[in-house]
Amino acid sequence: MKRLFFVIIVLLGISTSCTKNFEDFNTDKKRPVEVPGAYLFANAQKALADQEASTSVNLNVWKLWSQQWTETTYTDEANYDIINRNIANAQFQVYYRDVLRDLKEAAIILDAEVVDGEVAAIEKKNRLFIVDVMQVYAFSQLLEIFGDIPYSEALDIDNIYPKYDDALSVYKDLIARLSADVAGMDASQGSFGDDDLYLGGDVAMWIKFANSMKVRLGITIADADAATAKAAVESAYAGAYAPDEVCQLVYLDETNCNPLYADLVQSGRSDFIPANTIVDMMNTLEDPRRPAYFTEYEGGYKGGPYGESNPFAQHSHIGDAMYQFDYPSVLVDGIEVAFYLAEAAERGFSVGGTAESYYNAGITASFTKWGIEGVDEYLAKPEVAYSTAAGDWKQKIGTQAYFAYYVRGLVAYTTWRRLDQPMMNVAPTIGSVDEIPVRFTYPVREQTLNKANYEAAAAAIGGDDLLTKLFWDKY
Repeated sequence: MKRLFFVIIVLLGISTSCTKNFEDFNTDKKRPVEVPGAYLFANAQKALADQEASTSVNLNVWKLWSQQWTETTYTDEANYDIINRNIANAQFQVYYRDVLRDLKEAAIILDAEVVDGEVAAIEKKNRLFIVDVMQVYAFSQLLEIFGDIPYSEALDIDNIYPKYDDALSVYKDLIARLSADVAGMDASQGSFGDDDLYLGGDVAMWIKFANSMKVRLGITIADADAATAKAAVESAYAGAYAPDEVCQLVYLDETNCNPLYADLVQSGRSDFIPANTIVDMMNTLEDPRRPAYFTEYEGGYKGGPYGESNPFAQHSHIGDAMYQFDYPSVLVDGIEVAFYLAEAAERGFSVGGTAESYYNAGITASFTKWGIEGVDEYLAKPEVAYSTAAGDWKQKIGTQAYFAYYVRGLVAYTTWRRLDQPMMNVAPTIGSVDEIPVRFTYPVREQTLNKANYEAAAAAIGGDDLLTKLFWDKY
C-alpha cells in the first residue's frame, strides 16, 4: 500500500512539472508568432522587385508584350495567350497576396509600436508614410494591367468577395495619398535603415519617389482627366527624381539573384532573344546603345521576328548585363520622369522646362546608365534631334522613351498604349486575338469565385477582353 501511494505521488509530480510550462512546449521559438513590421515591409519590397524583373512566362510577359524581347521555341505568350498558364491569376497573387497584404500587415504592426521620444515618433511616421507609398505603387500597377480593380474593399479577410472600384476614382485617390505622404514625411529623420532594400531608409529619396509617382500617375490619365493630371504633375515635378536618380533593388549573390539570372542562366534554357521590333528601330538610327542591349550576330544586330519561332543561334542575344546575378530591378527612375515631363511640356503643363530639354535629358541619362559615349553626336542626328526627328511629339518622345525603357517592360508597354508610338509588329496570333492586346483579362479565379463583382467590373470597363481599352487609353 505504501508502495502504491509512493508511485501515485511520483506520477502527480511528473504531471505537475509537465503541465506547469505547457505553453512553452506548444510554442516554436524558432517561428515567431508576430513578424516585425520592418521585415514584412522588406519582404514586400523583394516580392515587388522580383515581379518587376522577372521574365518567367508564368508571371511576367511585359518584356514580350512591349516587344523588347521575343520567344524562341514556345511562343504562346508572345502571341497573347495568358490563359494557358493562368498568368492573370499569378498577377493577382503577387500584387495582392505577396505585396499589398504584407504591406498592410506591416502598417498595422508599425502603427501599434510604442516609441519613446520625438525622434522615434517622427521615424515611426516616416515608416508608415513609406509603406503607404509602396501600396500606391502596387495598386497603380494593377490599374495599368487590368483597369477597374478591387481597392476600397481589398485585403479584408472578412470580405472574400470585394467589389471593383472605378479606375479613375482610384487614380485620384492614389494621387491624394501620395500628396499626403510627401507632406507627412520628414527628411531630417530616418525610417527603416537597412531594412529598406531599395533606398536604405533615405527619407529624402522616398519623398522624391512619391513625387515621381505623382508625375507618372498624372501623365497616365492626362488624356482622360487633363485637369487632375496637370495639378498632379505641376505639384510634383520639382520634387521628383533628377535624371540620374533611381529607386532599385540591387541583388546580392547567385542565391539572392535577379530573377532574370534564374530565367536566363540558372535555368540552362535559351527561351528569349531581342525582338526585331526594337532591334530594327535602333538599327535604323545606328543607336550607340545597341552593344549594351544586344550581342552582335554576324557583325550586326539581328532581332527575332516577334511572336514567331526563332532559332536561338541565328539571332542576336540579350546583352551581357542582363545575364549578371546582381543586375538591378528598377522601380522608378529619373529617366522616365524626364520623358514624362517632356510630354507634360507638350501638353501645356508648367514644368519648368521645354519638351526638348527634357527629351534630351532623358536620352542623355539613358546613355549614362548604360555607360555609352557619344550622346551629343546622337542628339545632333537629324533623325533624333527634337526639332527635326520624324513625326509629332508623341512619335518623338514615344520612340526615345521606348528605347530608354529597355528591360522595363510594363513601363514601356504602358507608354506605348498611351502614345500609340512607336509602331509595333503584330504577332502571328496563334491565340484568340489578331491585334496587340491593350490589357489583361481578369483572372479566371475572379470570374468563378467573385462572379457578381467580376461581371459588374467587366460591364463597367466595356467588356473583359484583351482589346478593351482602359479609360486613359483614348486614342
